[in-house]
This record gives sequence, C-alpha cells and structure tokens, in this order.
Amino acid sequence: MKVKAYLQVTMKIADANRAAAANVYTTHKEPFLTTIPGALTKDLLVRAEDVQVLHGFDSEAHAKAYLNSDLFTQHVFPKLKAQWQGDPDVRIYSL
Repeated sequence: MKVKAYLQVTMKIADANRAAAANVYTTHKEPFLTTIPGALTKDLLVRAEDVQVLHGFDSEAHAKAYLNSDLFTQHVFPKLKAQWQGDPDVRIYSL
C-alpha cells in the first residue's frame, strides 16, 4: 500500500522530557502499525525547537479515525500530555 495521508503531531517538549516522549513513541509504534486500520508508517522527527511524530496512512479517513482510537486516546495521548509545553499542533495532509 502507498501512503496517501499523513497525520503530523508537533509538540514542544523540554530536553529533560524528550527521553520519556521517545519512549512513548517506541512503545506504541508496533501496536500502531499492527492494530490501527490504514496505518502504514510512523516516524519520530526531533529538532531543537520541537518533536514531531509523522504517521502515514492509506487514507485521510483513517488518519482522522486514529485520533479517536483507543490506542491514541487511552494510551498515547495521556502519556505524552505530561511532557508537553503547551498544546500540540495536529495536522492532516492528503497526497
């Protein structure tokens, strides 16, 4: 399958909290790829000013649906929220 949509989550995370945020990414990457409908890729992008997680999906509908999934709302979101400095920037891009 080919990636046709991306869900980009950009977060400001203090240097001291980045290891904890990276652990959330690592812990949930495999369940994301194997249990979320339409999930194809998941990449962690670290910059000096922020951290991004880029999720690749087979459709925009699946990207939107992930934001309401149990994995995101019950596991990923609560663990990451404690690391944020302000609200994340969440965007969906279609190809």
